[in-house]
Amino acid sequence: MANPIPSAPVSTAWPAAAAAAVAVAGRTALVAGATGLVGRAVLQGLLADDTVVAVHALGRRNPGLHHPKLTFHSVDFSALPALPAVHEVYLALGTTIKVAGSQSAFRAVDFDANFNVARAARAAGATRIGLVSAMGANSHSRIFYNRVKGELEGALTELAYERLVIARPSLLVGDRGALGQPERKGERLAMRLSDWLGPVIPDKLRAVRAEHVAQALLRAVPVARGNQLLVFDKTERKRQAAAP
Repeated sequence: MANPIPSAPVSTAWPAAAAAAVAVAGRTALVAGATGLVGRAVLQGLLADDTVVAVHALGRRNPGLHHPKLTFHSVDFSALPALPAVHEVYLALGTTIKVAGSQSAFRAVDFDANFNVARAARAAGATRIGLVSAMGANSHSRIFYNRVKGELEGALTELAYERLVIARPSLLVGDRGALGQPERKGERLAMRLSDWLGPVIPDKLRAVRAEHVAQALLRAVPVARGNQLLVFDKTERKRQAAAP
């Protein structure tokens, strides 16, 4: 990986000695998908955490944040270089078939890119990983979207991470305009329905704010004692409400 310049693309080999020095000083983390709703919130949470000493963001676009702990790496997810040594990995890469343009293009992002990062990070020594998946993820589903999500979950279990935390939110909502993304009418409608219908809608089917998913992962990944599944039911919503 490249010689790291905070918040700037890198292109030369990552110095192994420097990576080792950072690793012993405190938690180090890597985020893939930091320009999306959940990934951006994860990145901000890591940067604000005093126990985290270094954060690496992988992507095609710079997340546009400047922080002394942050290094941005401009990468091609289909041909990743060797990654820096980190303790934790957060996978938040995702798209829609409408945006991607085809099922194969969707799979290249939601499965291939996430898996490639997870495999490369594990090879670099990462031991904990958090994934933004989706409610209904099932490798045997007849629904293509759910099937790809389920296949990714299964593939990650084969990488021998010591801890794997999977978040399965329903429809994600958040301020896409602040990220330079077009607003999705379906998300706005779902949020209104959740607000209006309240108790009538089962908890796990209600729209989930992206920052709540990020907060749940940030709490769970550093302390998980085994593989963990985060479902945004009544219990998790109460936990979010009680969080500072």
